[in-house]
Amino acid sequence: MPGRPSSGQWEQLWLPLWPYASDELWRGIYRTGRSEALTRRYIQANPDVLSNLLVVDIDHPDAFLRAVNERGGWPPNAVVENRANGHAHAVWALAEPVTRTEYARRKPLAYAAAVVEGLRRSVDGDAAYSGLMTKNPRHDSWDATWLTDRLYSLSELEDRLRDAGDMPPPGWARIRRANPVGLGRNCAIFETARHWAYRRVRDCPDRTPASVEHLRRLITAEVADLNAGYSEPLPASEAAAIAASIHRWITTKSRMWADGATTYEATLIAIQSARGRKGGLASGHARRAIWQQILDAESEGNIR
Repeated sequence: MPGRPSSGQWEQLWLPLWPYASDELWRGIYRTGRSEALTRRYIQANPDVLSNLLVVDIDHPDAFLRAVNERGGWPPNAVVENRANGHAHAVWALAEPVTRTEYARRKPLAYAAAVVEGLRRSVDGDAAYSGLMTKNPRHDSWDATWLTDRLYSLSELEDRLRDAGDMPPPGWARIRRANPVGLGRNCAIFETARHWAYRRVRDCPDRTPASVEHLRRLITAEVADLNAGYSEPLPASEAAAIAASIHRWITTKSRMWADGATTYEATLIAIQSARGRKGGLASGHARRAIWQQILDAESEGNIR
């Protein structure tokens, strides 16, 4: 039944143990204990390493209606509304949290980012909202409405959004990577840093503990630099976890590391040479086709 969420309802879904919290975002956000955070107006929506709450910021005076309209089977769990202007955060809770740092679990994270984008489009939400901080539904500053205890799967939300025509197109992730927000920041940093890290393997001539540590430092510094480039960067702990995940995968799972620098360099040269030959052949075919079209056109002109 609709109503303000009870302490039990919200605390079962809200997972951070040492969250950021604030009464005024412009004054900054600060780490605090869980019980202390629940007395603040704004709280961190998810822990640093996983997401189970998908939050959309709706900056419209009819935010509540936008969040619940035509969603008979899939309403948000909660809508937390600013009574002064009607703007609100709508929150959907997942049955299975999505890991944000593990190398092997990146596809679910990209999937979650696309679903959040679909939810945003369905209500014309704020495209610049980072998803880090949300209105605390237990705080008296807001009008919070609890609509359901149901937990959703990403596939269920995707199906609903696709039926409504709100899911982003397949190429959205590549376009969005140029200016990512929310879960997209995590995906963009990870994708950029991992490809950068693959090239740095050649800087590690052996597989000694010193080389392992050297690569770890390189990746950590690169992830930190990428993260610092955002106006609202990821928490330092989350950036560190991304770097650790990339480093762990390279040094324990990848053939480029296991084969050694010399073999890797030789393989890389062979791949690049093959690509060059393929590109040259394709380019030659294209040039010949163009010249043939010119000759055919000239021949037709002579006949006329």
